[in-house]
Order: sequence, then structure tokens, then C-alpha cells
Amino acid sequence: MSYRMADPVTVSLGALESGSVDFASLEAAFGPDSLGIIVVSDLPEKFVALRRRLLSYASHLGNLPAGELAALECIEAKYLVGWSCGKEKLGNDKADTLKGSYYVNCAFYKDPTLDGAEGDYPDLPEYTMGSVWPREGLLVGFRETFQELCVLIIDTAGLVARACDKYAQKHIENYTPGYLEHVVKTSTTTKARLLHYFPPPPNAAGTVEGEEDLDSWCGTHIDHGCLTGLTSAMYVDEGAQALDISKNGVDLQELGAAPDPDAGLYIKDRHGGIVKVGIPRDCLAFQTGETLEVITKGRFKAVPHFVRGCRESKASGVARNTIAVFTQPNMYEKVDENRDFAAFAKEIIEKHAN
Repeated sequence: MSYRMADPVTVSLGALESGSVDFASLEAAFGPDSLGIIVVSDLPEKFVALRRRLLSYASHLGNLPAGELAALECIEAKYLVGWSCGKEKLGNDKADTLKGSYYVNCAFYKDPTLDGAEGDYPDLPEYTMGSVWPREGLLVGFRETFQELCVLIIDTAGLVARACDKYAQKHIENYTPGYLEHVVKTSTTTKARLLHYFPPPPNAAGTVEGEEDLDSWCGTHIDHGCLTGLTSAMYVDEGAQALDISKNGVDLQELGAAPDPDAGLYIKDRHGGIVKVGIPRDCLAFQTGETLEVITKGRFKAVPHFVRGCRESKASGVARNTIAVFTQPNMYEKVDENRDFAAFAKEIIEKHAN
């Protein structure tokens, strides 16, 4: 396997808040020759604890009894709401049984009383349906922790969007001032995806020594929203600790680093090369999506990326947990002169269905 390590553009939260991020940094992060990712440092102090707690919950969630997990599935939303495992296919057209996925609608960011998206779009339930939470008393504190971390991530995405707006207003004719920040901060369709990559079983695809199929856990893809907020992954040796919240609490012991140095997030750069990206634990990263590319008329480019799984020989018993928050427009917001996000989303669905 041949890849290089990324040196992503990093900006401080303070620079975003003061509006002092220069255009050259934005072009280096998101432009046509970029990796399509920016790292934000100096986050609020509570971020580190929130990240650890929610990613610990991912292991507790993934290890719930089968009946409890089945109750969180939402087939009518094509499993893009609630829990799923084995429903998604990888690049080799095989069902992905090594990853558990839990989607939450983030309409609460705009209005705490909202659960699902605003507007009547019955043919797009995967975008508009409300969240399906574990039954009361099962994972105490899970919903509150989930929402608090998502609010922090979307707040930060809004600041990144504000910087992008300043750039776009200068470089794009007739660009609506503040549009991307408006999209991020008022959306009721933004989604969060908590991911639990199960410990690799022996001889599983993508875990065998010498395996050359790099995108073994999450096939190469482009996000279709605006900005995707990412935390660093948490690696947990589930075989070395009891997953019993009632006795041991929520927070799990996190390994110091990935047990397999080749596991993690990869980006395919604009020249066909493969780049491995590391996100510091006390930072957030934001990746570009297709909607951002359309809104900025191609000035900022969406980024193809994938996740590589651990090899069983190096990571027996170790799970990988992370969260991605996909900021995307309300269904009625325009992404270009001819399409609102509902029409754009339908095109995305049809493209991936064929």
C-alpha cells in the first residue's frame, strides 16, 4: 500500500471567530488543488470530554441486544435514520457487516422542539424523518450528550461557512452574502452519523495481512452536503473492559493510537494519489461536499475519501468509533439557479441507485 501523510490546513477557532482566516488558507484547504479538508484547533474546553463520552456511547450502542438495535432501524427511511448494520454496500458490492451506523436528525440545532425536517417532502423520508432514540433508561444521557456535541460541531461549521462566504462574495459574481452560513445555521435536515466499527473478525475482507483493497470499511465516496464535521476516531479494546454502564459508567478507556498504523481516514487527492489524514483528539476537521462545490460554482471542490479497517492480526478485539455531522441545506433552499436541495437530493439518490 502506497500513501503519504497529509499536512492539512489548520486554523484556530479564534481566527474563525475574528474573521481573520486568509483566503490563501481557504484555497489551500478547499480549492481545486486541495485535499478538501480543514482542521480547527483551540476548541471549547468541554469538547474533549464530550467527544470521549459520545464515542464511548458508540461501543455501548453497538453492543446492545439484537432486539434493542432492531427497534432503532427505520427501513422506510432507507436506514438513513436510526441504526443499521449490513445494509450498506462497499465498493466491491459486498454488504458491510463490520460497521454499525446510527443517524440522528439535527433539527434540534435550529429549534429544540423540532425533531424532523421542516416542509412537506413525503418522497424523501431519508432526509426529513425525525430521529429514533433508544428507549428511555437504556443508555442514560446518550441523547443529551449526542445533541450537545452536535451543537458544538455545527456552531464551528457555521464559522467555517462564514469564512467561505467572505471568500465566495469576493470571487463569485452575484454570490448572496452570508448564504453558506445561513444554510448551516438554519437547516433542519443536517444529519449526524455515529459510527461503530466492530472489532475485525479473523479473515474478514479488508483485515487480512497483505490485503490491497484500501477502502475496506467504507467505500470511496463524496459527501453530498456542504461541510462534514469530523472528530478523530476513538480506538477501544472492547475485550479488555466490561461494557456495563450501570457498574462502570459510560466513558471507556481509549487506546493511545490505532493498533494498526494503516487504519484510518484516507483522501484521494486531485492527482490520483492517496493521502492518510490524522485529526488530533482536541480538534475538529471539516470536509467539503458536493453541495458546497455547487454553491461555490466549483471554487471549492468536494473530496473523495474512504476509511480503511484494521487488520485482525494487529487489532484483535479493538473497535473504532467516530462521528460525522453532515451540514446540508433545508429542502427548499437553492443550491443553484435551477435546483433546490430537494431536487439535488433526488438526483443524488438516483445516481447512487444506478
